[in-house]
Amino acid sequence: MVAYERFAAFYDVVMDDPAPRASRVNSTIARYRPEAASILELGCGTGSILARLDTGAALTGLDRSPAMLAIAAAKVPGAHLVEGDMASFDLGRRFDVVACVFDSVNHLCDVASWVSMFANVHDHLTDGGLFVLDVNTVGELRRLGEEPPWVYDFEGGTAIIDVSFALDPEGLGATDWDIRIFEQTAGTGYQLHHECIGELALPLERVRALLAEGFELLEEVDEDGLPATDASVKAYYALRRRD
Repeated sequence: MVAYERFAAFYDVVMDDPAPRASRVNSTIARYRPEAASILELGCGTGSILARLDTGAALTGLDRSPAMLAIAAAKVPGAHLVEGDMASFDLGRRFDVVACVFDSVNHLCDVASWVSMFANVHDHLTDGGLFVLDVNTVGELRRLGEEPPWVYDFEGGTAIIDVSFALDPEGLGATDWDIRIFEQTAGTGYQLHHECIGELALPLERVRALLAEGFELLEEVDEDGLPATDASVKAYYALRRRD
């Protein structure tokens, strides 16, 4: 998993609107843990989700990229931000809610890291605490890999994103996101910023199996609120910690 050091300055420009994801987190907390006093977001990036959480709970964000955290600190000055790896973190305290959204878990590119993250989430939740998770499905990564490269023009430059996809014999879907940012410099010049970012998607049956040991499944739905499948764009989870 890369640290996004070169990409951080352009992340908010080329990523999807975070507002619907944050709204879903807010509504899930209101439904299942309205009394939550503390929230931890894993893979908080530039703080776009944290900045939109309006439950009144104390906010903590964890990310392995110092550059992303620096942007998050300006967006969410009241949050406690920690540099760390979501697959192997130990904050020494528990939270009422742990959220890992915006497909952050997909950036863990081996199953062992998913297992480790889920175990750490369990250890960091209070009794009966809520885990809010979303994932890109195998079907979505396949579709992204079949699309032509995307070109985004933004003030000050152009981004080109090319996604490749491969399916292994176990049904795991892997993508490489080749991201090139052409930042306009003085005159007609451009500076190239290049990142290659991996993602891994697991069949949803396997995701459920990994989660079953530590969590009670409350919801597993697609973007329309219907039961999620491997052909859905995304799967959204609400889970309660098993004591």
